[in-house]
Amino acid sequence: FTLPSLPYPIDSYMPYIDPLTMQIHHDKHHQAYVTKLNEAMATIDKQVTLEQILSDIGAYPITVRNNGGGHYNHSLFWKLLSPKGGGTPNGKVTDAITSAFGSFEDFKKKFSEAGMKRFGSGWAWLVKDEKGKLAIGSTPNQDNPLMTSVAEIKGQPLLALDVWEHAYYLKYQNKRADYIDAFWNLVNWEEVASRI
Repeated sequence: FTLPSLPYPIDSYMPYIDPLTMQIHHDKHHQAYVTKLNEAMATIDKQVTLEQILSDIGAYPITVRNNGGGHYNHSLFWKLLSPKGGGTPNGKVTDAITSAFGSFEDFKKKFSEAGMKRFGSGWAWLVKDEKGKLAIGSTPNQDNPLMTSVAEIKGQPLLALDVWEHAYYLKYQNKRADYIDAFWNLVNWEEVASRI
């Protein structure tokens, strides 16, 4: 497993996420998940994809769960952030969100609440379940909706928000709500649309 490059320069997420946070988050935190996942998998005689590992997470040690989840979650998160993002989505994303949640504003409120109510560290998610229905929820630590045996919300991830303090503490300190508000200015709706 390898660390993916950020899709944009680290200073292009300003003013919503500062360059030092992006650098530490990507180069230190995400790299550590990749390194520890590779170390853990070196002792396991299996050649599997990350998605295969996550879907059968109960068969692996906790270090694979934590670091495999950390690698997957962050790899997705980088794709979902764009300095050209934000605003209101169009087309099938808007249609799907409106159908599931009543309005885009109601969706934003519910998604933001999922991030705010996650005690400690974790993630907020928008997923599409096996019946094609959209749902919002959160997971602790580095769990994610692909970990069907342990996840509090299950499905194909469409949108993810990292609410670990390392994602925002340098700029926002303990003001998670301000960080979540800023996140909406960076959402890459084209990436979300590609996943629906």
